[in-house]
Amino acid sequence: MQITETASEGLKREFKVIVPATELDARVEQRLVELKDRVRLNGFRPGKVPVAHLKRIYGRAVMAETIEAAVRDVNASIASEHGLKLAMEPKVTLPTEEGEVQAMVEGKADLAYTVAMEVLPQVDLADFKGITLDRLSADVTDLEVDEALQRIADQNRPYLPKDEGAAADKGDKVTVSFVGTIDGKPFEGGSGEDIAVELGSNSFIPGFEEQLIGIKPNETRTVKATFPQNYLKSDLAGKEAAFEVTAKSIEMPGTVTIDDEFAKSLGMDSLDKLRDAIKERIAQEHAAVSRRRVKRALLDKLDEMHKFELPPSLVEQEFEGVWRTVTSDLGAQGRTLADEGTTEDDAKAEYRRIAERRVRLGLVLAEIGEKNNIKVNDEEVTRALVERARQMPGQEQRVWDYYRNNPQALASLRAPIYEEKVVDFLLELAKVSDKKVPREELYREDESVPA
Repeated sequence: MQITETASEGLKREFKVIVPATELDARVEQRLVELKDRVRLNGFRPGKVPVAHLKRIYGRAVMAETIEAAVRDVNASIASEHGLKLAMEPKVTLPTEEGEVQAMVEGKADLAYTVAMEVLPQVDLADFKGITLDRLSADVTDLEVDEALQRIADQNRPYLPKDEGAAADKGDKVTVSFVGTIDGKPFEGGSGEDIAVELGSNSFIPGFEEQLIGIKPNETRTVKATFPQNYLKSDLAGKEAAFEVTAKSIEMPGTVTIDDEFAKSLGMDSLDKLRDAIKERIAQEHAAVSRRRVKRALLDKLDEMHKFELPPSLVEQEFEGVWRTVTSDLGAQGRTLADEGTTEDDAKAEYRRIAERRVRLGLVLAEIGEKNNIKVNDEEVTRALVERARQMPGQEQRVWDYYRNNPQALASLRAPIYEEKVVDFLLELAKVSDKKVPREELYREDESVPA
């Protein structure tokens, strides 16, 4: 076998590999011998099929399998012998000329190919003990609890019948039946019976609820509304529909007395217990924001402290993922880059910087974890998997099976756990000062650079 390094520039390496036909043939013979005892052919007793006969029947298939295995083994050997940590899967270029391929598969020519490898850079870690950070936190005020309690009350308010003949106002609940058409033809999902519509809730397509204001019981009116461009059913997206709507009844929102009885209706022992539960939930929200803020500040420091060449393929892969998310979100909102006050070129440049930051930080955190023996155990991954399954009631077993049978998906659960453990390790080393601030300051985050 002959391996020649043909290029070495930055993080890119290229090798030319020649595997002699005799070595491939020896591998094929060995594979055929392994198959001999398992293959069943008419006219031969089990285990008695001549290897030469097997080669005539399966030779090309086994050679193709052998070439694939040889390329995989040789590439692994190159990486190991040269001490290369690969950023991506090696890019293999095999002969494409039909005659060369035919001769190689038939075992009449050597296997000759080139392999391009992109390696991870050396990451020289900084001294993390010199990092200073403020960890912001905010107390939960009575006003926050009162506001949250009022929102809960509003969500649970009763509706009472309006006076006979009274018209619907914003905030009322109108029970309707309707038949929708597009270009005069009914469409799937366009009709409904006894559907409750809360006017002003924006639960229906834009324009639908507004046109019901003023409607009276037993009144029928035509409502015209256009489905959003990002509507889930693509065959309806952007199309105008006409709905013949009949109001069955109209109810107005009642009032809720916030007392012990209200708390008991929500499953709490008393109003005080309900307030305590609300306060605890808000405190958890504050703690999550505090964690996010100090983590972002830490990552900003790491980004400033580490500068090294980045693997182009990793950056490109990360950028493509970020860009897909951006364009998808804009499409879902029916907005464009111009609406965001930017151009495609400027936006791509900005999101490429974000991709570079993410790749750099990913490599730094991985190096920190490796150097300090930070690991994620199976129990931690299982807890994350159980939590993910709980988020999809009724499909728990399906979610469980998906992750257990998909190593890449399981790795997506492991990665954020690993990152948080590395962040915890760094926060222990850094000088972190706790600082109380008003709620407004805690939530005043700079969203320009995603962590």
